[in-house]
Amino acid sequence: MDFFKPLSSDSDNQNNKEQTPNVEEEHVTCLIIGSGPAGYTAAIYAARANLSPVLYEGLEPGGQLTTTTDVENFPGYPEGVTGPVLMEDLKKQAERFGSEIRSGYATEVDFSGSTHIVTIDGSKKIHAKSVIIATGATAKYLGIESEIKYKGMGVSACATCDGFFYKNQDVAVVGGGDTAAEEATYLAGIARKVYLIIRKDYMRASKPMQERVDRTENIEVLYEHVTQEIVGDVNGVSGAHLLKQGKDEVFIEISGFFLGIGHKPNTDIFAKYLDLDEVGYINTQAGTTLTNVPGVFACGDVQDSHYRQAITAAGSGCMAALDTERYLGSLAVS
Repeated sequence: MDFFKPLSSDSDNQNNKEQTPNVEEEHVTCLIIGSGPAGYTAAIYAARANLSPVLYEGLEPGGQLTTTTDVENFPGYPEGVTGPVLMEDLKKQAERFGSEIRSGYATEVDFSGSTHIVTIDGSKKIHAKSVIIATGATAKYLGIESEIKYKGMGVSACATCDGFFYKNQDVAVVGGGDTAAEEATYLAGIARKVYLIIRKDYMRASKPMQERVDRTENIEVLYEHVTQEIVGDVNGVSGAHLLKQGKDEVFIEISGFFLGIGHKPNTDIFAKYLDLDEVGYINTQAGTTLTNVPGVFACGDVQDSHYRQAITAAGSGCMAALDTERYLGSLAVS
């Protein structure tokens, strides 16, 4: 198919001008940027396909799951598993098959030539025949100190990941858009009561989502409320101090506080070369992990604004490795 055809040769990025003296360089077949379920799974499959993958873990080795306590919905762990242990298991499995896992993060890319150049830590240049991007997305936070303090102890950015732990308890969701409305209605089926905290006097969510919220009896919408502080103890979150209309203090007793204000995909360094959507997620060809640049693939949350689950990220990591193997095979016979 046309999307597997390599770019026209340019003497291996001759336009990368004269190489900067004293810059360390390396040539690899398959470079994976980012870890987490997507990156590690891509490494497992790529290694088993003898692609000798090199993976750089990024600024947060293991991804968002390393900040999660119990994970009960990842297949293969009937008793559940903590996020850090799950990521360490995936990493070990990738290394078992020959993946080279390294510390470091990508600071610059050049996808203009037939060989892709990725700069690591601002200094080392990797020349790669193929690149798998698994840099994920970062949840947006309010910027208050207490939400960081209780992150993973009642503060969460994923209702479908952590909602089960709050069965028949009172929780809060902050945000006024579709994401917050979806999180709130999902949690309403699990929790006893859901407070939806909205700083404005209206909801930005789409009309259908607003109607779903209005129809859900155990959701209480708190318009014109701003979260001042989340409180708790060693056991986790126990409540939140809110400010109503900028003057009246309100306290709600909750055991879970969910961020529903969106995610930011980690794609800034790719914007010059890759096709991104209006939010910044990498656009991939339907049913594949192919980007608009031949030999560059994207998997996990960096291209998934909808599901954002560990298992779907892992599945797309598998797809990326298989797409990469097929692409490299097409180069060998061209």
